Amino acid sequence: MSTLFSIGEVLIDFIPQQKGLALKDVVSFERAPGGAPANVAAAVSKLGGHSAMLTKLGSDAFGDFLLEKLIEAGVETKHIIRTSEANTALAFVSLREDGERDFSFYRKPCADLLMTADEVDESLFHPGDILHFCSVDLVESPMKHAHIKAIDRAKQRGAFISFDPNVRLPLWEDPNVCRETILAFIPKAHLIKISDEELEFITGISEEKAAIASLFTGDVKAVVYTRGAAGASLFVNGTEIQADGFAVQVQDTTGAGDAFIGGFLFQLLQTGANLENVSSLLEQRGEEIVRFANAAGAITTTGKGAISSLPSLQQIENMLNEVHSDTK
Repeated sequence: MSTLFSIGEVLIDFIPQQKGLALKDVVSFERAPGGAPANVAAAVSKLGGHSAMLTKLGSDAFGDFLLEKLIEAGVETKHIIRTSEANTALAFVSLREDGERDFSFYRKPCADLLMTADEVDESLFHPGDILHFCSVDLVESPMKHAHIKAIDRAKQRGAFISFDPNVRLPLWEDPNVCRETILAFIPKAHLIKISDEELEFITGISEEKAAIASLFTGDVKAVVYTRGAAGASLFVNGTEIQADGFAVQVQDTTGAGDAFIGGFLFQLLQTGANLENVSSLLEQRGEEIVRFANAAGAITTTGKGAISSLPSLQQIENMLNEVHSDTK
């Protein structure tokens, strides 16, 4: 199988042990490995795929912890660089009763933003590989330019590019700069994953279908539009393919979107997707792939933390089989 490369942040999520409190009122937290690109890499590896992380971690205890957890999840870590110039990033999270979250980030400065373009090994990428990235590490920094080089070199070598904007406005000094940066990177990707909470902010268009259509620019071949528990739609070659979500008891939505796109990309790796066949493959098997991804996201919300709650292939298959049996 080809490799899923994720580039971007790996950080510590401090998850509250009490739900329904504002962040200022939370008394105790439990640390959990996180960072959207890392969650996606872990999702793929826990399903049985091959994934690798491209980032920089602090030479500190939190960096050691994250490295151990990525290895436990099966993610290849030999390309992760360590530095004493800045600490590993932290995020403190509060959970509402419905499992939704508020964040407070400690990232100025942080180690992952210091990865440079010169530290990207362009020989890593091969045809059939996937390079996945998000927007958190696209703030003006050396890491932004590392992304640009990695994307350009991966495309030159025949890899598939996946982009989940994963908007986190508290990390940007100006929301307009966040939006403009995301819009500048969308045309570089072949696949865009976007949520119903992000669509209008990113596109500036309130009408759903028109907003989604506007994302087909540059190299974009497909768009996955997620609606949380309501499921998701895949848009490819002018066709919309819908798949319902799954009803579960939600504990924590952290990492659900990452589990979704991780499950989606795992399926692309499994089916031998490449730049030449991916559009036709998604037309033929899109509903099956989106249902698999929906199940991955749903299962993740039933636990606390992201990486620790990511499902196994057997768990997803069990959920899909149960639903199939119920509909007979």
